[in-house]
Amino acid sequence: MSVRIGRWLAAAAATVAMTSVADAQALTKAQLEAWLTSYGAAWEARDAERAVKIFAENARYYEMPFDQPKDGRAGIREYWSTVTADQRDVQFESQVIAVDGKTGVAHWSAKLRSASTGATVELDGMFVLEFDASGLCTSLREWWHLRP
Repeated sequence: MSVRIGRWLAAAAATVAMTSVADAQALTKAQLEAWLTSYGAAWEARDAERAVKIFAENARYYEMPFDQPKDGRAGIREYWSTVTADQRDVQFESQVIAVDGKTGVAHWSAKLRSASTGATVELDGMFVLEFDASGLCTSLREWWHLRP
């Protein structure tokens, strides 16, 4: 290999490494808390349009571990519109558990009233979230349980 090609490869590798470091800017606890606040506000308002704005265009939303994901903003919008239609008086709380690189883990709980039955529903769950460089969620995986 010539010296010129070797230098070019070294320069290219350095550029890729610097780009990767810049692209891999770590998620902070404060950023995750802000995202969770936006998520909670969208849920409490039962506002699918507000919800999709905090997700990337090609985001994947896994409501249950073995279900097919809701794909992209269109899939998330349809899911949110359907799921929240019967919900009233939603109260959402969350707590950041961990942040590592572009991934965040949070515990959440929600209390709401079913409009059709009048029953109070309590949920307790966990999120594993991945984010892009602009702070939009690219993947949401949740596990939740209904209080009996």
